[in-house]
Amino acid sequence: MSKFKTIFLLFFLILSSVIAQTDNSLNSNNNDSTFVMHKSPTGAMLRSAVLPGWGQFYNESYWKIPIVWGASGWFIYMWIDRNNLYKKYQDLYNISLTETTSGDSQYKTLRNFYRDNRDQFAIYFGIAYFLNIIDAYVDAHLFDFDVGTNEITHKPELILRIRL
Repeated sequence: MSKFKTIFLLFFLILSSVIAQTDNSLNSNNNDSTFVMHKSPTGAMLRSAVLPGWGQFYNESYWKIPIVWGASGWFIYMWIDRNNLYKKYQDLYNISLTETTSGDSQYKTLRNFYRDNRDQFAIYFGIAYFLNIIDAYVDAHLFDFDVGTNEITHKPELILRIRL
């Protein structure tokens, strides 16, 4: 009996959402006050994917561009630095292997440390790149939201436009 109730409830929810969608489309009679987005979220996202910060420029969030470039540049710099140190200790470890059969464990430990550190900065850069794209997408969606002051109460208020 419990499975029947669950199936009926799911069927009812799906059917009601379909009916609600159908009713909304029939009731919208070419209203002149339709909402039109000024910025394309997909366009902002693709711009930021091509060049980090370009989506923020498109969304007119100019103050975010140095943050995106600074974070990305720092992670790239640290990755290059750690990669150079990794190569240095890899070479030293290889030289110590030719001199002795076991090699120097200190070089091996440092090599592994800098390799892991380098890989972490690659992950950090990937996260920063992904967050840059998400920020551009969300900022384009929120571009048309207005936070102004109410003329009567003189307090800030959020003005939302709803698309029907």
